[in-house]
Amino acid sequence: MAAQDLVGQRIKAIRRQRGLSQAQLAHPELSDSYVSLIESGKRTPTPAVLELLAQKLDCSLTYLVNGVTAEQMEDLEVGLSFARMALENGEVAEARRRYAELLADNNLLGLTALRVEARYGYALALEACGELGEAISVLNELNGSETEAMPQERKIAVALALCRCHRERGDFSAAVQAGEQALATFARSGWNDELVELGATLLTAYMVRGDLLRAGHFANELLAAAETLGTPRATVASCWNTAQVVEKAGHGEEGIALLERALAYQSENGEPRNLARVRTAYASMMLRVRPEEAEKARDLLLRAQGELEASASSTFDRARCSSVLAWAELVLDRPDKAVEHLQDAMTHLQNTKSGLLSAANVLLSQAYFLLHQDGDAAAALDLVTGWLEDAPQTLKAAEDWMNVAEMRRRIGDDEQSVAAYQRALACAGL
Repeated sequence: MAAQDLVGQRIKAIRRQRGLSQAQLAHPELSDSYVSLIESGKRTPTPAVLELLAQKLDCSLTYLVNGVTAEQMEDLEVGLSFARMALENGEVAEARRRYAELLADNNLLGLTALRVEARYGYALALEACGELGEAISVLNELNGSETEAMPQERKIAVALALCRCHRERGDFSAAVQAGEQALATFARSGWNDELVELGATLLTAYMVRGDLLRAGHFANELLAAAETLGTPRATVASCWNTAQVVEKAGHGEEGIALLERALAYQSENGEPRNLARVRTAYASMMLRVRPEEAEKARDLLLRAQGELEASASSTFDRARCSSVLAWAELVLDRPDKAVEHLQDAMTHLQNTKSGLLSAANVLLSQAYFLLHQDGDAAAALDLVTGWLEDAPQTLKAAEDWMNVAEMRRRIGDDEQSVAAYQRALACAGL
């Protein structure tokens, strides 16, 4: 129901409670026909008329416009503030509970802006808790029933979250579709910070889907857009995600340089969660490109871990950092420490569906192998196999099957190793 219909209904209800006719409410300032049109929702009253009617009806303007008293409005705003604060402080379960309570409050129904903010915050809290399916449902609802109520900046934020959730869930085609549709709609008038961040999220979806040619072209487009804008947000987003594409193309040192630039900008201007995420990405690439600097990478990851714990980080952010930290320990020949970090990652990923779970178990199998616990290594690989059998056949899945095949070979399971190699070839289309 439109806001003007609700306002009209409230005016009509209060008028009747006061025992007034339309003519009595209208005269002498207004015509009774004008009041009739307002009550039926066919005319939208001006702020001055609303203030006049509130005085004549002896009710607050806040109630007439929003259907709640000033005190109720303040309670809702305070509730939103506490929910937002909980999310920003990394208390994700508490944030989810607070947002859910707000959405169950009937007083929120007629408050469009607050309702949209609550639903968006609830989606982010669900994502942070690892409940990706539920988060996607809420985001889709926002794109549907609330689309006309959202400003463009919020619509872009919803599209970005939707793209990211689909990507984390392993549904790369849906992630690409969400990102491309939003860019096609909003980028017609040029780039801005929000669109570059959306584009950077789409870029990673291209990459993990295996569309490296498209990723390469789009990465150059993003870098050019960020250069034109010249803002820290655009620079961080474009350099951060382009670095992954550049490394994938065999230019690791160039990727390191891009991440160092992103880290410098984020350290100066950004919020803690993204600073920790950039730091994690930088340490991860350092392990791949400069393995001799594994000790430095480990120190960076321990710092990032602390930053994630004190910010609005998701279970996936924390699990990813713990997994990369485990990898650093493996490079440093400390498999027992790697197992501890991977168990921490598993705790964060419990009851979630994410490619991170597969990657973490592959690392766990490597750690157990180095500890001469081949049975535990095989059990970890069994979990990876079960996950990959239900995953889409992408180049990323092919890489995962190759890792499984190699680890099966190392623990002496030749039959399973050959089967995994065959699955890798199938995913690669060979």
